[in-house]
Amino acid sequence: MKCTVFVHELTDGSHDPRRPMLGPVEDGGYIIANTSPGCWGPMITPELKGRNEVTVPVYVAGAEVGDGIAIYIKSIQVTSSVIVSGTDSAVEGKFVDDPYVVSYCEHCDISYPESIVEGIGDEAIKCKQCGKDVATFKMVHGYTMAFDESSSVGVTLHKEAAEKVAKDARKYIALPPTSVQHPATLLAPTDMVGTIARVRPFLGQCGTAPSIAMPDTHNSGDFGSFLEGVSHEYALTAEQLKEHKTDAHMDLSRVRAGAVVIAPVKVPGGGVFVGDVHAMQGDGEIAGHTTDVSALVVLKVKVIKGLHLDGPIVLPLEEDLPHLAKPFTKEELLKAKHLAEQWGLPEVEESAPVSFIGTGANLNLAIGNALERAAKFLDVTVDEIKNRATITGSVEIARAPGSAVVTFLAPVSLLKKAGIYEVVKEQYTLE
Repeated sequence: MKCTVFVHELTDGSHDPRRPMLGPVEDGGYIIANTSPGCWGPMITPELKGRNEVTVPVYVAGAEVGDGIAIYIKSIQVTSSVIVSGTDSAVEGKFVDDPYVVSYCEHCDISYPESIVEGIGDEAIKCKQCGKDVATFKMVHGYTMAFDESSSVGVTLHKEAAEKVAKDARKYIALPPTSVQHPATLLAPTDMVGTIARVRPFLGQCGTAPSIAMPDTHNSGDFGSFLEGVSHEYALTAEQLKEHKTDAHMDLSRVRAGAVVIAPVKVPGGGVFVGDVHAMQGDGEIAGHTTDVSALVVLKVKVIKGLHLDGPIVLPLEEDLPHLAKPFTKEELLKAKHLAEQWGLPEVEESAPVSFIGTGANLNLAIGNALERAAKFLDVTVDEIKNRATITGSVEIARAPGSAVVTFLAPVSLLKKAGIYEVVKEQYTLE
C-alpha cells in the first residue's frame, strides 16, 4: 500500500474491470497523474477503442462495492503549449455502428486498423496496411490555440503558425510518453483566428471505474446509450448500462482544482481515474469538444462507507455555485431568523450546497436522472427536490446531448443522515 501513487499508464480507450488496477493507494492518500488530451487526438487514432485516453484506474484501500470515494482535486497543471479543437463530422464507411468506438478501414475490411502519420492536415492519418486515409472524423470548423507561459490565456493562431506547430505536433501538445494517440495539433485548422479565451482547466473525466467493459467515453448515460443494439463487442442493454456505469465522464466545468467529486464504488477498490482535461469551457460543451490538453493532476482520495450512490455528487468551489445555492451569510441568516420569529416559526432550516450529476440520452432525461438520484440519496420525493432546486439552486448543462447538474441547498439533517455532511462542511467551512 502506498501513500502516493504516480500514474503514467493510460487506457486503450476502454474500461474493463477484469484488468489489473494500479496501487493500492491508502485511504487518505494521493494520486498524481500525467494525463493526455481527450477527444480529437483519440478521434483520429483508429487503434483506440474509445475517444479518450484516461489514466489506468487506481485501487483505493478499503473501498468496497456500495461505498463512495471523495476525490479532492488538489491541482491541475496544463502542460500543453498549443492545442487543436473544433466541431466534428463522422466519415461514412470509416466506422462500425458508433464512430466513437469502432474505427474501420473499408479498403482492408478491418476494425481498429493500425495507422501511421504522413504529413499534416485532415488527410495525414493513413492505414498502415493500405496507405489510405483512415481517420474516422473530419473537423468541420476548427482552431489552433496557443497558451501563454503561465497558462492563463489562449489565442487562436493563423495558418502559418498552425502549420509550424503541426510539423512538431507531439511536442507542442506535450503528449505523455505512454500515449498512443496521434496529436490533434497535426491537423492545423485555422477557421477562427485571433480569438482570446481565459484558461480555467477542469477534468472532463473524474471518478471511478464501471463494473462492466465499455469505452471510456461511454461511461455516461448519453454516450452510453449509443451502445444499445450495436453489433460490436461493447454492446449493452439499457438495464446493463444503468447498473454498471459510474458517470465519471461528466464534462462539467466545475470539476476543477478545489472541487470535490464523491464517486460511487461499483468494483472492489473503486478504480479512481482521470483524464480528458479541458483548458476552458462554459456552461455546457455545446460544440461537442473543447480545448483538450495534457496535464499533471493531483488528487486526494477518501473512502466514505455505505453511501450506495448511483452516480457522482459534486461539491464545487463556492465561487462556482449558482447564486441561489451559495451558503447564507451571517447577515442573511439573522434576517431569516428575525422574519421567522415575526411569523411564529420556532426555527429555520440549516442547509448546505450539493450538486447531483444526471445523464441520459437527452438533456430532459439527464435532468430527470439528477433529480431522481438526489431524491433517492436524501430519501425525499422528486417533487421536493424540484422545489428546492427551483428556489435555492439551479439546473445547468454539463454537456450535450445529455449530461446535466442539479444544484440546491439541502437540509443539513438530510446530509448528515446520508453520510456526506462532514465532507460538505469541510468544503464550505460551515460551522
